[in-house]
Amino acid sequence: MIKASTLSIAAALALCMVPAMAQKTASQGIDEYRAMLQDGNPAELFEAKGEDLWKKVRGPKNASLEKCDLGKGPGVVKGAFVELPRYFADTQKMQDLESRLVTCMETLQGFNAAEISKTAFGRGEMANVTALATWISAESKGLRFNLSQAHPQEKIFYEVGKRLFFQRGGPHDFSCASCHGEEGKRIRLQDLPMLTKNPGDGVGFAAWPAYRVSNGQMWSMQLRLNDCYRQQRFPYPGFASDATVALATYLGVNAKGAASVAPAIKR
Repeated sequence: MIKASTLSIAAALALCMVPAMAQKTASQGIDEYRAMLQDGNPAELFEAKGEDLWKKVRGPKNASLEKCDLGKGPGVVKGAFVELPRYFADTQKMQDLESRLVTCMETLQGFNAAEISKTAFGRGEMANVTALATWISAESKGLRFNLSQAHPQEKIFYEVGKRLFFQRGGPHDFSCASCHGEEGKRIRLQDLPMLTKNPGDGVGFAAWPAYRVSNGQMWSMQLRLNDCYRQQRFPYPGFASDATVALATYLGVNAKGAASVAPAIKR
């Protein structure tokens, strides 16, 4: 016969094991944290500002951006974000969303593109570019990335972006692939998605622009890439440089078929 004391000990041990078995992983905890914050994501404030800026008459030419061609025809916003970067015949350049917006601000509204490009992120007209990019990305939320590789420049930028992704250098001999080149890596409690292939819906390229809770800032894809270079101890690339547009092309093509959740929210 089993003694009552033995049963009591077994029951106590079983109860002790329940919390351990139910314990969440760090990534699950972060996912739940993001989900709670998503309801009332501060990015919505930037979206509203961006929509207003798109329609507002501004600049030396007293014009709005409603005739800006983001690749799908003048004024067409929905679906444009998930097809950028792409080649534009009028500028004869590969452009991402932010550099294309600056082109429109110059040609349609009369702003000085060079001056905007020299402005720090979060300030002046550069802050307006981020707000515009936030709204435009939101207009394509849920749509799937489908970057063109039809033009020779689009193919070249993909290959250049691929080489830059794996290029090691700096005092720590880092590359983009050091963090995002294989499965199962993370920094602190943050999972690092593998970006050499489609990482899935709303992951990696498909999650930016995003609101950063840790510093209360809205981060565009240009700023995200620039900060990656900073963490590699590389000099900041110039705004909308060929290097960052090439990297965005590589990441965007790899994300083909992934659904955009931008603007997202990050730690």
